[in-house]
This record gives sequence, structure tokens and C-alpha cells, in this order.
Amino acid sequence: MKIAIAGLGLIGGSFFKALSQTEHEVTGFDVGDEVDVHDAGIVIVALHPRTAIDWIQLHAGEFMEGAIVLDTCGIKGPVMAAVAQIAAGAKWRFCGGHPMAGKEVSGFRNSDATLFRSATMILVPGEGIDDDALATLNALSLDAGFRRTLVADAAHHDEMIAYTSQLCHVISSCYLRDELAAAHDGFSAGSFRDMIRVGAPDPALWSQLFIDNQEALLPVLDRMIGRLAAMRASIAASDLEALSAQLSEGRAIKLKIDTGGNRWVSGKKTQKQVAGASEAKKIAKPFDMVRKAKSASGDEWTVPKEN
Repeated sequence: MKIAIAGLGLIGGSFFKALSQTEHEVTGFDVGDEVDVHDAGIVIVALHPRTAIDWIQLHAGEFMEGAIVLDTCGIKGPVMAAVAQIAAGAKWRFCGGHPMAGKEVSGFRNSDATLFRSATMILVPGEGIDDDALATLNALSLDAGFRRTLVADAAHHDEMIAYTSQLCHVISSCYLRDELAAAHDGFSAGSFRDMIRVGAPDPALWSQLFIDNQEALLPVLDRMIGRLAAMRASIAASDLEALSAQLSEGRAIKLKIDTGGNRWVSGKKTQKQVAGASEAKKIAKPFDMVRKAKSASGDEWTVPKEN
């Protein structure tokens, strides 16, 4: 199958490198590059949310009939709503996507063909994404190295990402901005490193993600502030019993997660795992290509198909 990738940053570049090692025919380009998507069966849009929407709007008339356009944005509600209007009446289909993998660094230079190994690819189907289309995207995800795909609705996705990702970045950023951070050397070990790992995200991207997902993020943040306030009150009152109960509750939840009991979190039937891909769903075509990508600083990298 011919696959086109718009955006060659960390995620798009990793898709490019991973899929270039398969039998798919892969092309990639950045914003501003000449675009050719007329015969691509799948178009992966690996751009920031608002840029992704604008790019899809700009090239909507160029997608081939039956093509699947897949985004990789970290929020789904606003993106799905905007692209639904663009795709209305079109002969191509849109599916929201979110690869649950990443690094603290960005850019093509840091992209990696193995980035998605053992990770989950979340799919949020738009209009026209039927079981066959999901099977195609599942097969593509497995080819890129993902361990599995999950199907979720946009609201549930955004609620969960607010908790599992965005809240972590908020807390880490706040932690790093304490007046004691500069004096950490010699007093810090694993706990400090764990806390600051996601504390320096791309300000432009993550500010946009926080604001665009505020409907889901604010309630999660409010609950966190409430728990912090409760623990502060227990410490200030020297209330050993209350503090011990709070720590014990967290300890019990951590034990459930560590032992695979993560289903306790929600009983909502809003996600499912896609069945294993059928080889018949793939249209394989050997293709050895070399892609030169140029960064804003003018650096170039050549990405051959790896054997």
C-alpha cells in the first residue's frame, strides 16, 4: 500500500522510518514541501492539532477515493469535530489516531524506527470507518511496531489523556519551577528524575493541547488540587491517621496497577481491542526509497530503507 506522511517530526519521522522497513511504499514531506497524495491509500497527518486541521482542509480535494486519512494528535474532540465538517460528502474517510509513545525530545533527528514497539495505537473512528478500515489501520499499526490498537470514542480518549499524560506534564512543570530546583545536585536521585522527566515539553504544542482539552483537563486538575490540599491539611494538623489512610489508598491502587488490575479504573464500554490483522488486508509493494529531510537549522538526514 502507498502511504503518505505529512509532518516529519518525532512521530511522523518515526512512522516514516518504521514503515520504510516494510513492504509498503512510503513518502513523507513537511509543511511547505511539495505534496503528492493523489494515490496514497493511507495519509498519516503527524502535525500539531490546529496545523493538522488546516493541512487537511488545504489538501482535502487531493485525497484519492477510499483513502483513509489518519491524524496523530494528542487530543481528539476538537480535531474530530473540525475534520468531520471538512470530510462531509467526501469520498475519503478520516480516522483519529493517537500513538501512545514518545520522547522528551522532538524533531526528525530524534525519530526512531523502534519508537512504537510494544506501544498502543488508539483509533477514534470517524464517519465511514468500518470494520474493514479498522482492520487495515490495525495491520498498519502492527507493521509500524505497535503491540496493539484500541478503539475509543473522542470524549473518553480526551478524558483519559487528560489524566495519563497532560496532568503529568502540568505537575512536572510546576515541580521544576520550585525555588529549590536549582540546588538539586547532590540531593537528587531516582525520585527527582522521575518527577522532572516530562517537565520540559514543547511550550507551543502543549499550551495548545492544554487549552484545547480544557473541558477534560480542568476536572482532573481540580481533583488533583483537592487531594494535594487534603494531604497538606493532614500534614499541617500532624494527623497521622488521615495521612496514613491517604498514602495507603495510593499504595493499594499502585499495587493493582502493578499486578495488571488496571480495569478497576472504569467500567465504561468505550474502548475495545481490534482483532489481529489479516495479511490479506495488505497490498504489499517492495519499495526502496531514500528521503532527505531538512530541519529548520538546515541540517539534513538521509533515511534509507533498513534491511
